[in-house]
Amino acid sequence: MQEKNVTANFDTKDDELQYAVKRLVEGLAATREAARPGFSLALAQLLHYNEDIRLQTVLEQIKEKHNITKAKKKLIRNAAFGNLFGVLALSQSGRLTKEPNVLLQSMQLLQSLAPFRNHVSNLPHKTMVDILSETPEAVFKETLFDVLKSDLSTALTSPEQLHLLLVALQRFPNVLKPQKLNALLGSTVIVTSENVPKLIQVLKIAAKTVKKAQSLPPLAMSLVHVTLKEDTFETFWKELVENGLLKSQTGPNCYLCFRLLGAVLPLLTLPQLKLVLMGEVMRQYGNHVVSAQLPDRFKFAPEMETYVDSFLESTQDAEKQFTVITKFSCLTNQGYPVIPSYWKVIRHLQPSVLLNYVKWLKNMFINPDLEACLDFSTKRQKEDKQRPGLMQHSVTRLRMWIVARLTSIVDNNQVKKEEDLVMDITRFIFFHTFFVTEQQTPDIPETEATLTIPLNPTTRNAIANSFFGLLNHLNSLPPLGNSTESVGQNEKRMLGFTAEGKMWIYSVVCYADSLLSKKDSIRLVQPFTQEQREAWDRMLQSVKGLQKNSKKSEQLEISAFQLLFLLVGIHLFKNGDDSVALLSDLHTCLQKASEKKRKRQSKSAMDQEEPEWVEVVVEILLSFLSQPSRLMRQVSKTVFVRICPRITKAALQLILDVFKPESESGEDSALMVTEEPEETKKVKQSSGDEVEDESDSDESEGGEDDADDADDDDDSEEEIAEDEAVDDNFRMELMKVLQAGRAACKEGESSDEEEVDDETMMALDKNISSLFAEHKKHLQAKKDQKAKLRKEKTLHTDFKMKVLDFIEVFLAKQPESPLVFDIIEPLIAIIEATPSSHSDKQEQDFLRKTADIFKNQLCKAKRYCRDISEIKDDLHELMERLLNRACKQPDSSVSLYCFSGSLYLFRVLKGSPTEPTAAGTCKEKEEREGDVQTESTQGDSLGSLDIDRVAAIYEKALTLFMTKRNCSLTGPMFIDLFNRFPVICDRLLQCAIKYVADGVRQHQQSLACSLVLKALQTQVVRKTLIDQEGKIIINQIINQVKQCLKTTTKVKLKVEQEKVVKCLELISVLIKIVNQQKLNVSVKVLVPLLQSLGQLEEFGKTSQVDHAYWHVMKLFGFTRPKKDVVIKPAQTPEAQEEKTLKKKKGFLPETKKRKNWKKKKGMPQEKAQEGERDSVGKPEEVPKSEKVVKTAGAGQAKKQNKRKRIPEKGPSGNSLEKSGTPSKKAKLNRAQVGKRATTKQKKQEAGAME
Repeated sequence: MQEKNVTANFDTKDDELQYAVKRLVEGLAATREAARPGFSLALAQLLHYNEDIRLQTVLEQIKEKHNITKAKKKLIRNAAFGNLFGVLALSQSGRLTKEPNVLLQSMQLLQSLAPFRNHVSNLPHKTMVDILSETPEAVFKETLFDVLKSDLSTALTSPEQLHLLLVALQRFPNVLKPQKLNALLGSTVIVTSENVPKLIQVLKIAAKTVKKAQSLPPLAMSLVHVTLKEDTFETFWKELVENGLLKSQTGPNCYLCFRLLGAVLPLLTLPQLKLVLMGEVMRQYGNHVVSAQLPDRFKFAPEMETYVDSFLESTQDAEKQFTVITKFSCLTNQGYPVIPSYWKVIRHLQPSVLLNYVKWLKNMFINPDLEACLDFSTKRQKEDKQRPGLMQHSVTRLRMWIVARLTSIVDNNQVKKEEDLVMDITRFIFFHTFFVTEQQTPDIPETEATLTIPLNPTTRNAIANSFFGLLNHLNSLPPLGNSTESVGQNEKRMLGFTAEGKMWIYSVVCYADSLLSKKDSIRLVQPFTQEQREAWDRMLQSVKGLQKNSKKSEQLEISAFQLLFLLVGIHLFKNGDDSVALLSDLHTCLQKASEKKRKRQSKSAMDQEEPEWVEVVVEILLSFLSQPSRLMRQVSKTVFVRICPRITKAALQLILDVFKPESESGEDSALMVTEEPEETKKVKQSSGDEVEDESDSDESEGGEDDADDADDDDDSEEEIAEDEAVDDNFRMELMKVLQAGRAACKEGESSDEEEVDDETMMALDKNISSLFAEHKKHLQAKKDQKAKLRKEKTLHTDFKMKVLDFIEVFLAKQPESPLVFDIIEPLIAIIEATPSSHSDKQEQDFLRKTADIFKNQLCKAKRYCRDISEIKDDLHELMERLLNRACKQPDSSVSLYCFSGSLYLFRVLKGSPTEPTAAGTCKEKEEREGDVQTESTQGDSLGSLDIDRVAAIYEKALTLFMTKRNCSLTGPMFIDLFNRFPVICDRLLQCAIKYVADGVRQHQQSLACSLVLKALQTQVVRKTLIDQEGKIIINQIINQVKQCLKTTTKVKLKVEQEKVVKCLELISVLIKIVNQQKLNVSVKVLVPLLQSLGQLEEFGKTSQVDHAYWHVMKLFGFTRPKKDVVIKPAQTPEAQEEKTLKKKKGFLPETKKRKNWKKKKGMPQEKAQEGERDSVGKPEEVPKSEKVVKTAGAGQAKKQNKRKRIPEKGPSGNSLEKSGTPSKKAKLNRAQVGKRATTKQKKQEAGAME
């Protein structure tokens, strides 16, 4: 018995497997393309885990089910994919190579799919390649070689067959020996002079197939591997790639060459790398990089960067790394390398390679070897190749790129470098920027080699700017080498310092001083004057003195002076006269600062008139901000951070004066914003921006630019025409010229009667042309003046944004300083003066930044000034001014900032209940940080706050808001006031109660209810409600709410609903307060009013109003009436029958619906005959009351039979329906109609009674 059960189980399992295989085989040819791979994968998994299933059986099922020869024409594509995915499933099962017979049949089946290339593309050959890559050599030799012999012999005709041969050569070298390869192709190697043309055609076809995929075809890499093995790579690259594919100049072929260039780098030896990187493919790639910088062009440079990055990361050969990086750097367009100066791939260079690369760059700078570069020119550049100075132009471009590359090595933090390398690069750039070698000096390595081509002044200025950019990077450079491990938490403080603790800029200054001491062997390009030399020496003495006398308590201040001295001192080499004046001011500041520390005595009147040292430093920093140097701007910000504790009111006022409108026209010294010199701009444009396209698309782009210029000219001409239309002076001058030439016609004379000779006309034309030329110059001058004013405005706004950083730094570093209060009104003035709309992006950014600083850095600051005993009166006046300012604003958004400023002053004046000590605990710190959130619990402590004065100020503002229709103040402002400072609720309660009923609009009345509600919920007000005064307040609130609700005649608008809800919430709180504190106050006087309110039209339609209303009524003891549940009457048998006879809505023809209806009803023959009699005669008219109507609820009827068929009538009034087909009305006899009419009347009467 058990054996029978086991046999039955096995049979059942076999049946399930057979069914699964059958279903999966059928799904291989599914119409949905996404389903085929799923069925194939499922079949492969099934065959892999169930070896009992024979592959031969499955293959036969595939052939039988998806027989292409027997398939219909529409299903040939599906059948072809069925065979393909079937063989793919057999291959992925991992069992195909174990059964050679099935493998052979599978390969033959794939070969049979070759005629259906339009459907399956090259997928059969890819599958054959995948199968070959997993086939053992013995199986290939015994089974597959004979089958694939025809494909292998025609390998040079198609990419798929060539790829098949190349894979076979790589996988089975012992089978496909040179003798057999000679028998197949007629040659013992693949790449021969005879095969080159065929291989070129095959590769062109392969390049087109991957055009959309933008990838390297596998065939190409297989061919590279075979040529490297056969030692024919040089022939392959020269004849096949450069002289074959590259010469066609088509996109797919060129990109195939570029991808081959990047992909073969890891496979080549050093000589082969030099061959590839100095060939025509590299030159064409450089031409592509230059021409593809237009916006809509395909750019291959990121893909090539990926190839080079992976090569440098994977290879450990230093020579190969050096060769690749130098050869790419030698790919130049008229001297300028095509690769970017900041190239991320340098991070993978080994330290030794990086040192050699830097040395190579320095040698190329000193001795530019353009012949060693792979230089090229675009089509347009070739036309100007004979222009003079081309050699010097190329050298300048190359040197500019080298300096930028050296700077990028220092700037890139991912490059592994030591401090010696950084200092070596800095010394090299500094020396060749400002010095010239007279004779070699062993102490200075930079003098060992002299420039073969001297630097021109334009190049020196550009390199000088690059040097100061390098100083900027050094100023923010983290510690290098092994010093990074010991930095730890102090890493931010160590930025800009060496491992020894010296500033990088100080090391540069020391190097510069050593160069200045070598007068015999080195000279300055622009020699120092006696005054500049004295300023330099004095600067060094001051820096050394500051280093000796440095104390921990004065470390920030001393480091700020050191940084200023070093920065201004190094600028002596660029701007000597300005730097001398600045150094003199700095010495004066340092002297005053030191005297102030020594003597803490009162100053004389003369001393008081002189500015403090901090003021002078601030002026210097402001002048730094106006310079187009990022280094000076960064240093100025760094120095300001360090001198923040020493800032005085006058120094802060110098910063705030920048934002005053009158300072723009008056004090130009602080706003003197300089631009980059024109020479520098020209060098920058010539160094890297000469991007010209060789193709026709560039010409089209140029045409578009010309069209844009033409449009601009048209616009200018229109402006000129408009100016001419209104320029009366020009018109009068023109009339004078015409009258002088007797060209103006007198009144009553005809122009035909006058005769003017040619000389007179020529003179007239000359005068008119000169007049128009002068007028055009006049208009152009006006236009230039407008452009100048616009540019100055842009520079001023940019300068203000930079100065605004000082304000942000001061608020972040010194939030407890009393000088913070002087910043409030200037920031609000900026917000008021800058329009939020009708302004450009720069002004909007300036406004946004100012508002962010005021809101987040000032008003939301967790720390604020505590010692305000001497300035509390001034703070009260400031609060009053801010509130008055808020009331007068035309825009509520600006008013919000004024009101927020007053709340900040409220918080400062009120203070915290417990003043934190200098060495406060963590708990006190947390309480101080959470000061904003705990204001509601601090009702007893008032600090320096004059509550009566402040209450009067806010009461005035609240009264204005309640009595004025259009007020810039908003309700959330006062809600925020009550939430944050409950201490003022008691003072403003009477004002809020008054306007519950007296508010000018319903919105103000609802806000007054909200304010009274907030006040009643505070502890300060709750304490006052116990005595008799509290009863008076409760009665006042009740009377005001009563008057407010009496004026409510309808609850339809949203503002009316909001007022009612707020009143109801206030009543609810009043009831709870009276009940909790057991006050002798009658709140039930509101019940009649509330009952009458509930009877208003549309009162209970909104859930919010209804819920609030019944919540209050429930507190008064009323219960919400329950809604009556309407019970549907029991249906009579006739109604149930009618329900079953109801037609279903659909889209079927009416005739078919009638037939189905007759079948369901099963109408007897008598009724059918009676229907025939009725249909032949005059149709019976059924009254409206006899129509079948279904009732729902309280007498609400629903329509039935919307698609009621109305029979057409002939001239005699009879129905035109065919005989034998009863009409719809004739199907119901009179008895049924009478019963239904009676039922309907009863239901209507019942509904009316309800």
